[in-house]
Amino acid sequence: MISYSHYYNIIFFLLFYTSHSPPLFQNCPHFLSFQTVLFFLFFSCTVPMESAAATRPLGSSNHTFRNPHNNSHSAASSSSSRHHHGSLSPTSVLVIAVSAISVVVVLLVVVAIVLLRKLRADHVSRAASFKESNGSISSSINHVVVHRNGSHRFVPRSSSTATTINFNSSPDVGGGCLSTSNMGHKTPTRHRRGVVQVFTYRELETATGNFNAGNVIGNGGYGVVYRGILSDGTVAAIKMLHREGKHSERAFRIEVDLLSRLHSTYLVELLGYCADQHHRLLIFEFMPNGTLQQHLHHKQYQPLNWGTRLRIALDCARALEFLHEHAVPAVIHRDFKCSNILLDHNFRAKVSDFGLAKTGSDKINGQISTRVLGTTGYLAPEYASTGKLTTKSDVYSYGVVLLQLLTGRIPVDIKRPPGEHVLVSWALPRLTNREQVAGMVDPALEGQYSKKDLVQVAAIAAMCVQPEADYRPLMTDVVQSLIPLVKNLSSVSSSARFQNQISPRYIRIPKSWEGSMMSKKNDVSHRALFLC
Repeated sequence: MISYSHYYNIIFFLLFYTSHSPPLFQNCPHFLSFQTVLFFLFFSCTVPMESAAATRPLGSSNHTFRNPHNNSHSAASSSSSRHHHGSLSPTSVLVIAVSAISVVVVLLVVVAIVLLRKLRADHVSRAASFKESNGSISSSINHVVVHRNGSHRFVPRSSSTATTINFNSSPDVGGGCLSTSNMGHKTPTRHRRGVVQVFTYRELETATGNFNAGNVIGNGGYGVVYRGILSDGTVAAIKMLHREGKHSERAFRIEVDLLSRLHSTYLVELLGYCADQHHRLLIFEFMPNGTLQQHLHHKQYQPLNWGTRLRIALDCARALEFLHEHAVPAVIHRDFKCSNILLDHNFRAKVSDFGLAKTGSDKINGQISTRVLGTTGYLAPEYASTGKLTTKSDVYSYGVVLLQLLTGRIPVDIKRPPGEHVLVSWALPRLTNREQVAGMVDPALEGQYSKKDLVQVAAIAAMCVQPEADYRPLMTDVVQSLIPLVKNLSSVSSSARFQNQISPRYIRIPKSWEGSMMSKKNDVSHRALFLC
């Protein structure tokens, strides 16, 4: 049988050990609770021992009473009494056993907690090391990135007013994000808006028919775009980036960074990406009506009517307004052009291709010093000559697109007569002359437009392509100037519009505008265009 003295010694040993224990126990948040249990058990053992000593019969060694007539009986009784009080009853043994098991369980829990805390600390340390070398995602944008097996990668919340971007980081899209071990069968998940999925290369091969040439819908400097059908039946545009050079990798990371955070009706939606070994692919929503470039400059595409052109102009203005005013820091697209404006089934425009985008995080006096990248004919003069990039650089590019909507011409056309090679240089002196503006209109419109609308849109374009950035408007001003024109497309009948009736909501054009708008003295008149 287990005696109280043995149990007492065990508890005393544990108390002594934990009091002089290594940091394994002393650093544990449950260390005091563990010692409390031991003290409780210590006193629960001590009290019964003292009680047993106090209630010992008089025939014991401390209280001897000799009966000469019953020595043998007394001896037997004393022996029985010593046997009874020197051992534990079954109930006491059960209590001691339960207590001992409790101590062991508490000890195991303490050890497990310490080990888990250590493993967690190691994991955090490895994650911090990875972020320093490959970048990390840190933002409060409303988006969730989900692996195809359903495991979530990011679950942040959205803001109704501004979008915060950490542009010096990137998602886990480097090598090893996906491997061949991830290419097994996966349960299809129907795409949800704002959810960016990670695809394997094998999945995208299946979606595009092994990247069949018959599924090619676009080809640019940075890659080839295929039409594909994902495993859940979603039709998507799958962009395969070229492998050579570091720029393709950087462009890939930038697009995933931005489009997984920025969600707007006027930006093309990123459905997912693939970073499987050396393959880099982006999966976008499919835009069935192609690009604005195709409809303006390719004869095999249906020409756009005047109302559609106005709506496209407003959609694009709202896209840039979102990037400039609602993203924190502001995002500069840097490659805004007709081929990066996609049209959905209703010919509503969405801006795409953010591979060259920059944010205002590295601004110096409101400007970003950067290597000149972009497309000839769309570059703002100050950016092309000095590399100084601001949101007004995008405004200039928008003005060039607006001129293309008006004239149907490309930005640079060496096939044109001398003096007409560069669209902006040819158009700017004519934009403020009411008579000359009519002669600039795209012949594809066949005269089906409002002359009053034409003059006002021409004035907006002239403001946007001013050589000096300070004279260009904000995109918010451009949006507010175009809204009344687009609203009148539905509120005014077709016959009334083609009789050149002016809605009182139209923007006022100063009659004194003659010739160039580049002088500073006309700046007040320029601002009045966007404030009335």
